[in-house]
Amino acid sequence: MPNLLQATPLFAVRGVALDAETTGLDVKRARMIEFAAVHLDGGRLDRANAFQSLIACDVEIPAASRAVHGLDREALRGAPAFEVLYPGITAFLNERVVIGHTIGFDIAMLTKEAERIGQRFVQPLALDIRLLAQLAEPGLPSYSLEALGAWLEIAPQERHRALGDAMAAGLVFLALAPRLRERGIRTVGEAVAASRRITDAMAGAAPPAWELRAPARDGDPLPKLDSYPYRHRVREVMRADPVILPEATAVAEALAAMTGRGVSSVFLGASEAHPATTAILTERDLLRALGRHGAEALALPAGRFASRPVVAVPADAFLYRAIGRMSARNIRHLAVTDDEDRIVGVVTPLKLLQLRAGTAVALGDDIDAAPDAPALGQIWSRLPLMARALLAEDVPARLIAAVIAREVGALTRRAAILAEAELVAEGAGPAPCAHAVLVLGSAGRGESLLAMDQDNALVFAEGEPEGEADRWFARLGRRMAAILDEVGVPLCKGGVMASEPAFRGSLATWRQRIAQWLGRSSPEDLLSVDIVFDFKAVHGDKAMAERLWRDAWAAARGQIPFLKLLAENAGQPAAGLTLFGGLRTEDDGRIDLKRTGLKDIVTTARLLALHHGLPRHATQARLEAVAELGSGGASDLAEIDRDHALLLDCILSQQLADIAEGLSPSNRVAPGTIGKARAGDLKRALGRLSILDDLRRDQLSG
Repeated sequence: MPNLLQATPLFAVRGVALDAETTGLDVKRARMIEFAAVHLDGGRLDRANAFQSLIACDVEIPAASRAVHGLDREALRGAPAFEVLYPGITAFLNERVVIGHTIGFDIAMLTKEAERIGQRFVQPLALDIRLLAQLAEPGLPSYSLEALGAWLEIAPQERHRALGDAMAAGLVFLALAPRLRERGIRTVGEAVAASRRITDAMAGAAPPAWELRAPARDGDPLPKLDSYPYRHRVREVMRADPVILPEATAVAEALAAMTGRGVSSVFLGASEAHPATTAILTERDLLRALGRHGAEALALPAGRFASRPVVAVPADAFLYRAIGRMSARNIRHLAVTDDEDRIVGVVTPLKLLQLRAGTAVALGDDIDAAPDAPALGQIWSRLPLMARALLAEDVPARLIAAVIAREVGALTRRAAILAEAELVAEGAGPAPCAHAVLVLGSAGRGESLLAMDQDNALVFAEGEPEGEADRWFARLGRRMAAILDEVGVPLCKGGVMASEPAFRGSLATWRQRIAQWLGRSSPEDLLSVDIVFDFKAVHGDKAMAERLWRDAWAAARGQIPFLKLLAENAGQPAAGLTLFGGLRTEDDGRIDLKRTGLKDIVTTARLLALHHGLPRHATQARLEAVAELGSGGASDLAEIDRDHALLLDCILSQQLADIAEGLSPSNRVAPGTIGKARAGDLKRALGRLSILDDLRRDQLSG
């Protein structure tokens, strides 16, 4: 559980704020005389879910302590003993992040009181708001609970009593979460690690015996996964050419079609069926119809007994998505759609019976069903654990990156849906026209890793810049960006987000932009333009977005001046090796493998695919498509493809190691952590970067 909690965004943490009143500050001799705790859930302090009790004490309470909390032996008369309260306390804290002011003291007191009754208190993952406040605002004159409450404008609680102080600590924590996010401290693990650095820096003076210590990591068991659903896509197991019948088809005809084709379901609707306008009729539906109406049912319209709307999954989705969706919806037939949202197949349990998967399968559909941003944050925190489990199962990093990208798309879609609901609730009304939410860059290519920020855009059917429709979608983009930022996908520093005018517009506006890009002559005007060609729709009118993407690729084909400007904008491949062939690391001893290697491979693959008019999303697919043309450089392209996979593997492994240490994931890899053999492979890969410039020049000039 600690590893899972560490990846949870601070604002979404399942926490418990607590406080203890004692007879003194010497843990060895003091006794606990009052304990209180309050649950934190969904970014809110659950005041109705609190635990509070006085505790019987058989020692004298010093006058100095009585002056602070006002408790004496008489006040404790009839209070339960700690031994009676202990099971309830541990149950109330179970698997939650413990939060408090100088929380190390409270944990030390719980540990000591447990020892007195012959129990062992297992130290939980804990956050000290005193330390967090120092991280959020280093220059405050005081970090007392009273001072923090005044600074954050929190209404005073009952001070120096356990429940009041616990509630104050919880409110301070919630107010600190967005301030910490602004300073790059987004998750529980990052907060713990940053707090530890503060305590380490103060280690010159001997810390008190109760100074907070990080709990020992005993290694959480990874979820047991059958990796097959993460290696294969729905299109590999679907039954293609589904039976599609008119809505008015009689039950008898539908039954004959099922029997004749040997299928257990048919779709009812237009010949070019889409899930939203189509119904599905299964064998079970037919049995229910016959059970209710007998033989008379055979003459009735099949649509009367069909289910709608149809639940579907994209053909290029991984199988774990299909398994999770069927399980979550408790259905046995799942439609399969193409890039234009047309039904092209069906998946049934018969195809999936041999597939087994663990809890990580539920990630996708849990995202789709999350009711709010805090719930999304808790679900999203499971992503690193899933990635680590897949890597342990020897699933290639490139496939794991595709899984992560698929869930980035799902997260973006859910953020858009929640944002739309908020706009309706605020009185702005529903979307003024058809629209699509797009992911760009690595998410669009299916190559996301764990150090991500937002790259998204919006296209809508009609409307002028700064017109009424554009203003509605601007609000949508801003709220969607805020939700994603809260959940764990930071705002894009370059502004590549639907909240910005340059990445939002009508279909006509986008077509005009693309035409302008193709005709411009300044590389400065083309910053961030190249990743637009990677876009993929994740919500809304996907067919409209797919047509725009294909039209953009068709327009760019053979546009040598434009492509040369993109190449010029990308610059020369970065030098990843020193003069003597070693890895060129920076001051922190790490090498940025995105800036040195990965970016250049991705850019080259995109340029070559655009030049030849080969609309593909993934870098691997682009390299393979160019090689299949037989226009030269096939062996070089194959080498680059392997280098791309290697770089992703090195980066992902480092990211998972950093997350486990409470560090923010990045694209910077420490060569000492990857082993000699892998370091040798990496040197050879970075040594081949000069090939990229040659390939670009030869192909574009040819």
